[in-house]
Amino acid sequence: MDCQSVWANCLKTIKQTLPEQSFNTWFLPIRAIRLRNSVLTIQVPTRFYYEWLEEHYVEILRQAIRQEIGQDGQLEYSVVNTAANQNPYQKSIVHANKQQGSLLHQPNKQPVPNPTPLNKPANSTYLPTVARKTEKPFQSNLSPKYTFDNFIEGDCNRLARSAGHRIAGNPGKNSFNPLICYGGVGLGKTHLAQAIGNSIIKNLPSKRVLYISAEQFTTDYVNATRQNMIQEFQKSYFALDVLIIDDIQFFVGKEKTQENFFHIFNNLHQSQKQIIMTSDRAPNELRGLQDRLLSRFKWGLTTDIQVPGYQTRVQIIRAKLEQEDGLFSEEVIDFLARKITTNVREIEGIVISLLAKSQLLNEVLTVSLAQQTLGGIVSDEAPSLSLKEIEDLIIGYFNVTTEELQSKSRKKPIADARQFAMYLANQFTEFPLKAIGWFFGKRDHTTVIHACRAIPQKAEQDAQYKYILEDLLEKIRTLY
Repeated sequence: MDCQSVWANCLKTIKQTLPEQSFNTWFLPIRAIRLRNSVLTIQVPTRFYYEWLEEHYVEILRQAIRQEIGQDGQLEYSVVNTAANQNPYQKSIVHANKQQGSLLHQPNKQPVPNPTPLNKPANSTYLPTVARKTEKPFQSNLSPKYTFDNFIEGDCNRLARSAGHRIAGNPGKNSFNPLICYGGVGLGKTHLAQAIGNSIIKNLPSKRVLYISAEQFTTDYVNATRQNMIQEFQKSYFALDVLIIDDIQFFVGKEKTQENFFHIFNNLHQSQKQIIMTSDRAPNELRGLQDRLLSRFKWGLTTDIQVPGYQTRVQIIRAKLEQEDGLFSEEVIDFLARKITTNVREIEGIVISLLAKSQLLNEVLTVSLAQQTLGGIVSDEAPSLSLKEIEDLIIGYFNVTTEELQSKSRKKPIADARQFAMYLANQFTEFPLKAIGWFFGKRDHTTVIHACRAIPQKAEQDAQYKYILEDLLEKIRTLY
């Protein structure tokens, strides 16, 4: 077997499990450069590109490599360094199961021989360290890449970020305990939660901060139960100064886990220890979560993070381009900010894929290259509208008047039309939330925030709302 044919077969396997656009963006630019001793070396454009693959596609890569090379198959990345006349940055990764099924890193070394079998149960993230009374330094599980410095502030997240700063300066002894941040996928909840933790460790190094997913917490609890180590498990959490739990929606329906977390929550809160949680929905929408937990969540601050508006998208794109040392113009930033109206994660992913394409082709990053590369994701036909154009579209579609749209009426047809108008205005105009709220009846910006959250949720839960939203988006693309 040669590296090219092995990788080609891997791509066939991977393509069957991914949407076409994701496959084209993240796998087509990869080149196989070597196959030696069951180790396949592939070349990717940037370090971020490599980290994205590891974070989002590790299991897919694992299965493809194992299928083509066998159980001993391993994967090594060669990451192209954009600096001239420097050797490529290389990082070896073997398919082991050391931490929660992730790939095991061995920087600048040959892949580890005899890697851990893939089917070996993952160790607990936190409990074993305490229970075995080892001398290892405390592991926070925080990623150093998540900081306040690279968390872009905008109308969509200002309250959450402000609260995070306050917490970082005085963890546990503030009005935001617990802090719960909720919102859709890829909007920066995990980034903000870990930024708070990293800031606390930086300024207060003696604090014991732990970041853990709700899923891993549940796994650790189950393992502790089987090993008859519940007391040790709880004591390990009681010893914390800051507990950050990601994706608490995973607790839904798990009564025993909730009961255990309830006791940990009470102990930490009574001891003025900080608790931070993230969720994909508001806590009161988490059906299957105990009432006593929900009541305690109300003790602190619950705030949502919204889809970023135009100005925030501009800042995100510029920051990512500068971080990756990309050559770009303001026209490229403006083009991308107007066309990409989804979440932060997709914005960053698209920017990285563009940079990868420009580097591989040795071409300057231009609007033309962006159009050519992204095709169906961002189209030059996607409009930038005025508030009046949005209003006219809504009036015609819902058969309401301007006066009704801007009135105080809460009748369902009018309220729905108003929410769609605010949502579309935030997506397709450059105006800040305050200006949008003022235009549609002199309303506060929080009303716009609510509309921007409500419309996607309604579209996800109700087929009629989904149809209306898709129909309006299609009309924007065709009429404007």
